Amino acid sequence: MRIAVDVGSVRVGVARSDATGTLAVPVETLKRDAGDIAALVDLVRDYEALEVVVGYPLTLNNERGPAADAAVVYAKKLAVAVAPTPVVLVDERLTTAAAQKGLHSAGRTTKTSRAVIDQAAAVQLLQDALETELRSGKRAGIAIEDVQ
Repeated sequence: MRIAVDVGSVRVGVARSDATGTLAVPVETLKRDAGDIAALVDLVRDYEALEVVVGYPLTLNNERGPAADAAVVYAKKLAVAVAPTPVVLVDERLTTAAAQKGLHSAGRTTKTSRAVIDQAAAVQLLQDALETELRSGKRAGIAIEDVQ
């Protein structure tokens, strides 16, 4: 079982994999505040997660900007809190856009679905990582300890 985290400035979307590691499902959306890391620690423990995947919002030019820097800082704090569970950063370019498109296709609007969009983005992030691993046979992402 893996947990995925889509970190935003206001909310944190959370998803998990099924026991087989083939399907990602939404868990919840946390308010980004003093208690979000503790809530994630509880989820990691409750689900007995083997790994935490954190979205790494690189630019379309594959560069690290302010949003990616913020994700690294968050992921490093999370890694300390959930140790020894590994934390990895996975490229999340366009996951929120894909989540919004899917919700719009289902007849939901961005305005009424903000919390759901964060969960859907976390699902998309984790599903992309699971499928990448299935195709390549290698773990997706970059271990947080390998990021400057």
